[in-house]
Amino acid sequence: MPTVAHAARTDAGLASELRLSVMRLRRRLATERHPDNELSLGAMTVLGCLFRHGDLPVGELAARELVRPPSMTRTVNALADLGQVERRPHDTDRRLVVVHLTDLGRATVLADRRRRDAWLARRLRDLTPEEREVLRRAAPLLERLSS
Repeated sequence: MPTVAHAARTDAGLASELRLSVMRLRRRLATERHPDNELSLGAMTVLGCLFRHGDLPVGELAARELVRPPSMTRTVNALADLGQVERRPHDTDRRLVVVHLTDLGRATVLADRRRRDAWLARRLRDLTPEEREVLRRAAPLLERLSS
């Protein structure tokens, strides 16, 4: 069986190894959710998007999260019922409604992120300084690949 380093020598091998590693890391981070958080990962992704980008119309939120507007509407409705988001009129276009993150939604995002970040920080301490430096340099590249 080839090693990761050996498999990653080609672009196709690197793509395969990155896909597997990123998916495993995502699954592992998903298990590190705050224990009081009963929201789905999809709902948490919506809260995170609003946290990063501010108020957004449902259509733009759907486009950013790569889902269809009716799916996003259902997610927003569920989040609104839980007090995580509010719907507000658009400032200039009365046909649009924007989704706003409430204080509860912001607290949910921050609690969840603190827990996941703490887990990852503990794991990073197991790496050498050189390995952490490689990840520091790779982080912007991974962000660029994800958009």
